[in-house]
Amino acid sequence: MFKLVVVLAVVAACSALREERNGQWEAYKATFACVYQGKEEVTRRGIWESNMDYIERHNAEADQGVHTYWMGENQFTDMTNKEFRAQMNGYVMHNRTSGNVFETIMADPPTSMDWRTKGYVTKVKNQGQCGSCWAFSTTGSLEGQHFKAANALVSLSEQQLVDCSKAEGNKGCQGGLMDNGFKYIVKNKGIDTEESYKYDAKTGRKCKATKGTVGATMSSFVDVKRGDIDALESALATIGPISVAMDASHMSFQHYKTGIYNEPKCSSIKLDHGVLAVGYGSGSVEDAGDFWIIKNSWGTIWGDEGYFKIVKSTKNMCGIATQASYPVV
Repeated sequence: MFKLVVVLAVVAACSALREERNGQWEAYKATFACVYQGKEEVTRRGIWESNMDYIERHNAEADQGVHTYWMGENQFTDMTNKEFRAQMNGYVMHNRTSGNVFETIMADPPTSMDWRTKGYVTKVKNQGQCGSCWAFSTTGSLEGQHFKAANALVSLSEQQLVDCSKAEGNKGCQGGLMDNGFKYIVKNKGIDTEESYKYDAKTGRKCKATKGTVGATMSSFVDVKRGDIDALESALATIGPISVAMDASHMSFQHYKTGIYNEPKCSSIKLDHGVLAVGYGSGSVEDAGDFWIIKNSWGTIWGDEGYFKIVKSTKNMCGIATQASYPVV
């Protein structure tokens, strides 16, 4: 009886797939090198079609001015939102761990800032199928501060943090947080370069850090005043790129492509993804006004070549200002 139910379910799924999407589906599989086993392709095709319908409905509304951002097909379009959250969002919420708190408010901050144009930011990286977002946020802010101090942009090793910072409370591909990454780097008296300790998107059984390959050091770290938009803006205006966390659990973020992200269902306290704030800017009313500029770690196909903009408002959209921090070199 069970086998009959399975067969009927597969037949129903096949009949629900739309022929007019065949070419687009083949192109999707080729673009993302998708290889499915057995009946899995039927399942993935059904998920992909449902997600494409969702994307197209949203974009039609965005074209009419209902939304301030657009979505697009990417490496996550054949995944359910539950699968996406489990695989990609590895930030673990925590209480404050630093005694140093940045709460300076500039009287007249610049109207925009973009540290990418000043040489502080390395190329967009890709965490792969590993919940190591926190490690990429950690290295991103230290790469910026190292550049500020040494005038040399050095790509640092996320894999070292994934493999070696378990004693500080991180769990490799199962999640972690940036402040714990900073603690490890201080204790270890540095972190290796990306080149010397390369990323492989899985938690290593042992730490492989070696002497003589340190790419950057730091002495301490600072937490930006919790939930304070003005403090985060001031830190971004004066310090450099800042490690931040956010609620990235929504279908709308899974398929974000361009524009200024604004998700009414976003939480400002339930955060699950570590990213890097690299600046902020101002737009017209039609462009949804002020925004943060954020570097993600999902490769350049996702989003706007790996980046996204998110509305900057007193509502602290998606919690960008809730748990921000940066290293002191």
